[in-house]
Amino acid sequence: MSVQRFVRRAPHPAAAAVSSRAGRLRQLAPAWSGQAFTWTRSSWVDIAWVAFVALNLAAMRLLPVWQTVPFLAIWVSLTVIYGYRLWRIQPTILTLAAVTIATGGIIGVQVLKGQQDADYLAEVPLIALMFLVMVWHGRRRLAATEERLAAMEEVQRVSQENLRLLKQQRRFLQDASHELGTPITVALGHAELIERAVTNPVVAEDARVVTDELMRLRRLSTRMLLLASAEGPDFLHLTPVPVESVVVDALDRWGHTPRHWRLGPVAETTVLGDRDRIAVALDALLENAVAYTSPGDRIEVGARVEGEAVALAVTDSGCGIQDADLQRIFKRFARAEPHRSRPSGGLGLGLAIVQAIAEAHGGSVRVQSTFGHGSKFEVLLPLAPAGPESAPRDRVTPAAR
Repeated sequence: MSVQRFVRRAPHPAAAAVSSRAGRLRQLAPAWSGQAFTWTRSSWVDIAWVAFVALNLAAMRLLPVWQTVPFLAIWVSLTVIYGYRLWRIQPTILTLAAVTIATGGIIGVQVLKGQQDADYLAEVPLIALMFLVMVWHGRRRLAATEERLAAMEEVQRVSQENLRLLKQQRRFLQDASHELGTPITVALGHAELIERAVTNPVVAEDARVVTDELMRLRRLSTRMLLLASAEGPDFLHLTPVPVESVVVDALDRWGHTPRHWRLGPVAETTVLGDRDRIAVALDALLENAVAYTSPGDRIEVGARVEGEAVALAVTDSGCGIQDADLQRIFKRFARAEPHRSRPSGGLGLGLAIVQAIAEAHGGSVRVQSTFGHGSKFEVLLPLAPAGPESAPRDRVTPAAR
């Protein structure tokens, strides 16, 4: 019995290489087909235009009687496709050169054969030049648009950076005001104890100076905190606020100061606002009026309806404000010139707080002043929605103090 052995032969190296190459091609074929489909889909406009140009070139070559119709159709279509695709400069020049040579070559052959006039050939460089001018103009407009977009992006970046810095500044003011509150209160309490306990008048006077400065520092931190929170969503708690009660309460709080106080015309109406914030604004105006007047001067507080708003007015007969200072007194830490030399100079935040509170209510603040003859500050606040039965009235209640 014979045993037949079957021996597998190794494949030839060339056959193995061909087989391996064929396998790789089979693997790459789906990727290539996908890329070709994607390219065809994104470039179908260019492909359609090339086919359109080819048909018109054939018409120019085979139908000379049509004269300039297919020639102009090619150049018009080139203008349209460029405006639609807006190629880069290199493919644009190459396409322009190809169309110029193709159309010029066909027309040149026709001129040599006597099928067209020689003037027809001169149209080719002229139309090519017109197209080149259009390309230059389009590129210039595109560059200008890109510059404007870049400038707008830079402005947006700067605005975002400024907004970030403002948020950091507001957070710093809030944190600093909170952190200053506790040590100021502790130091103020010890200074008051020393002022009451000591028998030495010099030490008592020094303690009184320390107390006054600490009170001033506490007012500064409180106002900085208020200004820092002025743009927050919870800065106001809006409720209907009777104007008369706000004005009378403010006058009661300040009536002990040695001035000639007077309650002017007060409109019996209501505003939709934050009573505490409005009181702070009135206190700041009254503090400012006291700072710019002497004990013999008059300060009047009133309120009147002006259109759809109520004007809360504080009028004084003090030293007034120079015209050069009227444009800057509502800025933070700004003070008018006559007041800068006073030892008890203000903090420079009162009027800034008034403006912040007025604007938070959707209102405004304005001032009228004559140097040497007093000033008039007005806070305009929107009226609260009211029925026809609650029409505002003005009444005058003189009150000298």
